[in-house]
Amino acid sequence: QAAAPLHPVAVQCQEAQVVVAVHRDLFGTGRLVKAAELTLGSAACLPAVWSAAETTVTFMAGLHECGSTLRVTPDALVYSTSLNYKPVPAGNPVIIRTSPAVVPIECHYPRRDNVSSNAVKPTWAPFRSTLSSEEKLPFSLCLMNDDWSAERVSTIFQLGEVLHFQAGVNTENHVPLRLFVDNCVATLTPQRSSSPQYAFIDFSGCLVDGQLDDATSTFISPRPRQDVLQFAVDAFKFVGDSSNVVYITCHLKVSPADQAPDPLNKACSFNKASNLWAPVEGTRDVCSCCEMKSC
Repeated sequence: QAAAPLHPVAVQCQEAQVVVAVHRDLFGTGRLVKAAELTLGSAACLPAVWSAAETTVTFMAGLHECGSTLRVTPDALVYSTSLNYKPVPAGNPVIIRTSPAVVPIECHYPRRDNVSSNAVKPTWAPFRSTLSSEEKLPFSLCLMNDDWSAERVSTIFQLGEVLHFQAGVNTENHVPLRLFVDNCVATLTPQRSSSPQYAFIDFSGCLVDGQLDDATSTFISPRPRQDVLQFAVDAFKFVGDSSNVVYITCHLKVSPADQAPDPLNKACSFNKASNLWAPVEGTRDVCSCCEMKSC
């Protein structure tokens, strides 16, 4: 983003260097800091572009310069540095009116990607398919907050509230995949096979809870991404249960994203207004087995 008082430090991670633009109104108070009081990294590099008349100070440094450090993660190269503000006493040398500050800066570069050349016809198995056969897929199931923007911190709900589930899979270097929720079962213990139990998603992707008179449960359409599926379920508890604890176990699976949905790979919600089942994607007939309760 352009450097402005609302975003006083703007960073561009370029191929071989980092460019840091700093608005001199660093604290948003209207009081401009001096360019000479700003440095980059542990080597205290000075700005590349600044003048007393300008309100923006620009640093440009190679990724390995100014004392930056490199951290290697499984997925990325991470170059770390910092913008340093060290105020110099003005007027009375005994007092200062601003605090020093350090703004951490990171540039992330992906370590893994596929390259291809139409002119070359390799005889070996491509990297993408080799990795797909060797890796296990990391699935996830999270309770999200009401606007789906972040994972919900609390797992405590009141009856009348709605549980927002987000199922996902990290496809990494696999061919594009579409995620489905085969079934979800609620129990009083962590054991999925314990009794009593309530299956609110069943029959390979039918959100059967949405058929109940007092429920508005549904899959969210459209998906945010093919490898993510969201669904909302009205909060519930088991009759006669004093512990007020519910365990939920879901079976997640994937199919190739270019494979059309079918009765075994689908996400179907019940629409009370039309009294019909509707899929998140695919034709309506993939949901017909939800009505027959056999898929």
